[in-house]
Amino acid sequence: MAGIAILLDLCRKNPSFFSGQALHSYGSLSATAAASAAAASVAAATPFASRALFGNAGISIAKCDAGATWSEDYISNLRSASSTIFENDSLKYSTKEYHIEMKPLFSAFGAKSLAMTSLRSFLMFYLPLLEPHTNMEDDDEDFLQETTEERHVDLVVPFQKSVKQIVRETTVVTTRRVLERLAVTYFSQRMAWKLLKDVPKSAVRKADRGMPTSVYFIRVSRTTFRGHFLGVAASWLVQVGIEIYRFFSTTFNSEEEIDKVDNAERVKLLGKKVTGTTIKCGASLVFASIGAGIGATLSRPSVGQWIGCAAGDFAGPIIVAVCFEKFFHVDL
Repeated sequence: MAGIAILLDLCRKNPSFFSGQALHSYGSLSATAAASAAAASVAAATPFASRALFGNAGISIAKCDAGATWSEDYISNLRSASSTIFENDSLKYSTKEYHIEMKPLFSAFGAKSLAMTSLRSFLMFYLPLLEPHTNMEDDDEDFLQETTEERHVDLVVPFQKSVKQIVRETTVVTTRRVLERLAVTYFSQRMAWKLLKDVPKSAVRKADRGMPTSVYFIRVSRTTFRGHFLGVAASWLVQVGIEIYRFFSTTFNSEEEIDKVDNAERVKLLGKKVTGTTIKCGASLVFASIGAGIGATLSRPSVGQWIGCAAGDFAGPIIVAVCFEKFFHVDL
């Protein structure tokens, strides 16, 4: 009550106390006076004897300077700073966009791709014919012969094998293009972008970030695993499809009757070939990823990644086949 009386006396002596100018200038004073008046009124309502015995009855009073104001310059500077931060950070932390560049569906039949595939296939089957064949017989009569019979070289069989290899490789590439389109259609945009990523360019970008060697090796190996997955899956589908076609062609085109035992053996052989193909393709994928990481770490990122991936893809099935034959006595 004493505080209220003080406020009424102050208002009676100064009628312009609540005007706009006075309210602005005495804002902090009014807040302090109001808090003091409230404290005084509460204190007056509590008897002195009660305060001595029981304290202040758990009532705590906090003062707040409610009259504190911000200047117009401070507010304008705050607005300009926030706008500058939002404009700059919007460019720095923009939403990541996934640009997916798909190659044509029949890219394997292009002039350059088909020429490289044909050259590689013909060299694969015709180069062994140029190797010299030595006769290791120890007979004296053969050693004393002055004239040797000319060795007949069959050029038709390597040509047929080369054509089959060309058809197989073009089928694998076309199957991969189909799988890429299925991935874009049914997978998320982020996952499809990772499967279709250009791995050598990604290795160069990772090298520019300056990450440690172990982290860089793991990142490049993981990226190669994802980017090489569709190619290995296409190769697996083509090889398994060829084995299934051979199985059914020999089953239905055979003139003699095939008993149940022979048929069961054929199914067992087919399962063994499919299992061996799966193991070889998995080894190719794993060793290609490891080789790409090693090559990108030891050499230039783009060239090293490509060479390591090719070397691992070629050496992986051979290493796994040798290990299975040596330790498990299983011929893949």
